Amino acid sequence: MDTHTEKSELTLAAIIDTALDMVATQGMESLSLGEVAKRLDISKSGVFSRVGSREALREAVLNEFDRRFSEAVFEPAMTMPRGLPRLNALVMNWIARACNVTGCIYVAGAFEYDDVDSPIRERMQHNVLRWRAVLRRAVVQALEAGHLRPDTDPEQLVFEIYSLMVGLMHDARFLRDPKAQERVRNAYERLTSTYRSFNYHG
Repeated sequence: MDTHTEKSELTLAAIIDTALDMVATQGMESLSLGEVAKRLDISKSGVFSRVGSREALREAVLNEFDRRFSEAVFEPAMTMPRGLPRLNALVMNWIARACNVTGCIYVAGAFEYDDVDSPIRERMQHNVLRWRAVLRRAVVQALEAGHLRPDTDPEQLVFEIYSLMVGLMHDARFLRDPKAQERVRNAYERLTSTYRSFNYHG
């Protein structure tokens, strides 16, 4: 890799990192090439030459968020045994991820774009539904393994888990409650205890 190419790639990484930080703290609509350039102390044309339009930058931000989310949440959980161990890992990893600097831009974006029809909303909705499908599959596997009661409704449990995460984002990000992560972990444990099979002692 020549020096020019290396510098270009490093700058691109810095642009996306900066854009991610902006989205996490101010929402997707805050994102602009000019503001990213200002924060990095480079020209707006320098940002444009690396990412293109504002829409392309937003797409790059979502792609990078997805990559990091998978790396931090999904992939480690897949090493756990099927059933409650895997479901618990998915949720605990998600809680930890949502409480870090970047938060969860899909949970936050659901409120930002709830009444807006746009390609970004469609992309976010698609990824939220895809993630809920992952959680549902983990719940179904826990049912098949006998870890959950036979009368467990997977859709209902996924809804309740997701609702906990919305509450977490509210208290952790908006109220800045330092105990929000502890509270949601306790709430999740209480929730799953009501669904857990009496025969499961994991």
